[in-house]
Amino acid sequence: MENEDDSRATTYTTLAVGGDFRHELEIRRSRFITVLRRSPDEETARSLVSDLRREFHDARHHCSAFVLGPDRMIQRSSDDGEPSGTAGIPMLEALIKRETAPGLTNLSDVSAVVVRYFGGVLLGAGGLVRAYSESVSTALDLASLVRRQRLRLCAIDVPHAEAGRVENELRSAGYVMAETGYEPRHTVLRVALPDDAAAIEAARSRLASLTAGNVELKPQGTEWVDVPR
Repeated sequence: MENEDDSRATTYTTLAVGGDFRHELEIRRSRFITVLRRSPDEETARSLVSDLRREFHDARHHCSAFVLGPDRMIQRSSDDGEPSGTAGIPMLEALIKRETAPGLTNLSDVSAVVVRYFGGVLLGAGGLVRAYSESVSTALDLASLVRRQRLRLCAIDVPHAEAGRVENELRSAGYVMAETGYEPRHTVLRVALPDDAAAIEAARSRLASLTAGNVELKPQGTEWVDVPR
């Protein structure tokens, strides 16, 4: 049963926590205001459009695109009155084709809205495609991104007198420690590991060497966490 999730994504890139990111371009007198929001679900993604319609109520277009989920299975876009295919799809492609590392395209849980104030100069279909794509790409160039990783939480029951030493040794070895618990007869250390069998087995071996094989590593649930890129 431990291997049933091996085919799912275990890492992806998203916006750093810290509120919406905004950037504005002027292209042939039209204003293109791009707003990016970290969006864990469709409700959050769609709320960005609603929020910006209220804020920029006099703008002609509020075009949008979003990609959601570790496997990026949810992808939506809207031209919002621009000629079909000239706004939403270029915006979506700017999200899904974004390289977050050389050769790696795994950006997700991001919604983008481009608010356009028409400047009186027609851009044509090709010009609109370039403008909307550039607006999102430039905003992503400047926004802060983080890596999200699915980690397996594992519990370790350690005698109180040994808990500090074992925790320090694990931290020094580069392990990510989660919340510590305290029971009457032992301390419960929790370590967050990459969610794969090899990483868990390596941690078991490390723990055995630290405790002369007297402490057991007990895998528990998984959670997604932000980790340094």
